[in-house]
Amino acid sequence: MEDFEEFVEFINYVYNDPYDYPALRYLRDASNPMECYDDVEFQQRFRFRKDTMVNTILPLTGILANENSRGLPISPIINVLVAMRFYATGNFQIDCGDRHKLSQAVACKIIARVSRALALHVGQYVKFPPVNELAANKRKMFQIAGFPGAIGAIDCTHISIKNPDRERGEVFRNRKGNFSINVQLVCGPQMEIYDVVARWPGSVHDSRIFANSRCYMMFEEGTISGILLGDSGYAQTSYMYTPVINPRTQPEERYNRAHISTRNIIERVNGVLKRRFACLSRTLQNRLHNIPNIIVACVVLHNISITTNQELPAELIMAEEIPVAVIPDNERGSLIRAAFIGRHFT
Repeated sequence: MEDFEEFVEFINYVYNDPYDYPALRYLRDASNPMECYDDVEFQQRFRFRKDTMVNTILPLTGILANENSRGLPISPIINVLVAMRFYATGNFQIDCGDRHKLSQAVACKIIARVSRALALHVGQYVKFPPVNELAANKRKMFQIAGFPGAIGAIDCTHISIKNPDRERGEVFRNRKGNFSINVQLVCGPQMEIYDVVARWPGSVHDSRIFANSRCYMMFEEGTISGILLGDSGYAQTSYMYTPVINPRTQPEERYNRAHISTRNIIERVNGVLKRRFACLSRTLQNRLHNIPNIIVACVVLHNISITTNQELPAELIMAEEIPVAVIPDNERGSLIRAAFIGRHFT
């Protein structure tokens, strides 16, 4: 009888206020990663510290508590953590849902919703520095390998996807025979991403993506003053500088060394981005219309990680990049580059 009375007393404590019962103060909710992981374990699994997750990322999603009263509402932080787990690991959606006792269909909707919400903030977090900061940006780029006037580097990287469908599939097949999205990135000296284009199929050439991008128009119209460093898949212009294909003089070799060393920053960004968000280094199985949002969301999160000083992951050793067709130098481009080499590398 005494045991039963103690049990009833225990139930009353739990029902009225569980924190009045000392033994329950130290129990953790195993379904809530914010409680069951310490700071180091949490960052290893979700790529961000807890304070950044709560104070910066969660408000961007616009998910409010108890948005509807049907069923059992999923808390806002769990919504975000389901998506973040998917970005960080690239696991199947059913696995990400199982960790929180959610079905694959619910996890799919959460990932699509959070990705779209984060992607809508691309203009806030992914942009070129203001004009008054470009001079400092050029100095930082110059300190890498002595290439003057550069404000950023540009490259395209392929994100593997499943075959979209029988009608459009071949458009997405790249030169290696795989299905992909060809994503254009422009980055700065601190590995921050200035511009992203994530809507072109894998069969489209890098130069065509650039020629149809907002970045191209900004340089053409003179909105941005400076030099972009690209590989031989781009045409040499007054603002796009590419390597000399067959250097024959010492100045041309010095130019190539400085160009390659400085442009290496974009290769590092590709490696870090795909290491931090492993979903981008695996074959995305999501619906085609959701994939651009996932890619852009990861880019937004990458820039947030730079500004909030998150721990930098080990760089992914990139597989051999898909080769692009080399664009031969035109006469005007060759003259522009030759004059530049004569001024700075002779």
